[in-house]
Amino acid sequence: MDFGLQGSVTRRITELPASITCIDTGYIRPQLAACYLIEDDGCAGIIETGTAYSVPMILSVLELKKIPLDRVLYVMPTHVHLDHAGGAGQLMQLLPNASLVVHPRGVRHMIDPRKLWNGTLEVYGEDAMHRMYDELLPVEEERIIRADDNLKLNLAGRSLHFIDTPGHARHHYSVYDERSNGFFTGDTFGMAYQELLPAEQAYIMPTTTPVQFDPVAWYSTLERYLEFKPERMFLTHYGMVENVKKLAVDLKQRIKAYVDIAEANRYSPSRSKVMESRIAELTFTELKAAGCPLPSAACKALLAMDIALNVQGLEVWLDSQ
Repeated sequence: MDFGLQGSVTRRITELPASITCIDTGYIRPQLAACYLIEDDGCAGIIETGTAYSVPMILSVLELKKIPLDRVLYVMPTHVHLDHAGGAGQLMQLLPNASLVVHPRGVRHMIDPRKLWNGTLEVYGEDAMHRMYDELLPVEEERIIRADDNLKLNLAGRSLHFIDTPGHARHHYSVYDERSNGFFTGDTFGMAYQELLPAEQAYIMPTTTPVQFDPVAWYSTLERYLEFKPERMFLTHYGMVENVKKLAVDLKQRIKAYVDIAEANRYSPSRSKVMESRIAELTFTELKAAGCPLPSAACKALLAMDIALNVQGLEVWLDSQ
């Protein structure tokens, strides 16, 4: 197979401990969203799929590593938001022996993705939807494994432990990998863009994007992560971070700060605008204090979309109270 991407593949992968490869999915801009390839004894699993546009890159990485398509055993999107699961249907069509591992609340959306598409359409609009996601393809029900809480799967002798991790979304699991003593966290350990600060100084931001933000559930999820005493977390947005205990404290504090900003402006006539301003002020003040090397304008441009989406999610949460 030749997907025409070999010249760029090595620039878009990062080799990590325990035979884990971080793959840049190419979503919107470089180093915004990742998926992960796990290898063991000639077999492989893929955590997150990116969008339909990400699939050729994933296939090219498999080719580069000489992993046959029929040796990929599991495809594991942490939740069904389209930057995590949008390419699942296309990828599953090409991996004859793979099972799609899905949170129980997300199974129906993988079997019939029309409602998922329409819900995302309300957030982004039709032109942006096709530009960012292409199309969603269904997955046959018999190829899906429901990731009930505490499911354990064996990848050629490698134990993968799935736990229910709500907070960002109710249909979200995380995967504990014993070999690396790390979690693949999707969006529930926040996002830490490496342009802002290197991984060893990571600045963790909450992802309160629409529509199922739940701060109380999220605090419990963070505590549950720490019960495993993980050494590292593999973030979809973006890459591997360590110093887990400190980052968990930082993330909890920022979730609480977002909640406080939202509640303080619940009845503001210009609620969205004020909340965006307050969250931006908090974020950029903290980044400057942490030594972020980016000029102010570049920092604001990098985070503008995330801040706007976070505010949308906080407003949905406010209106549900």
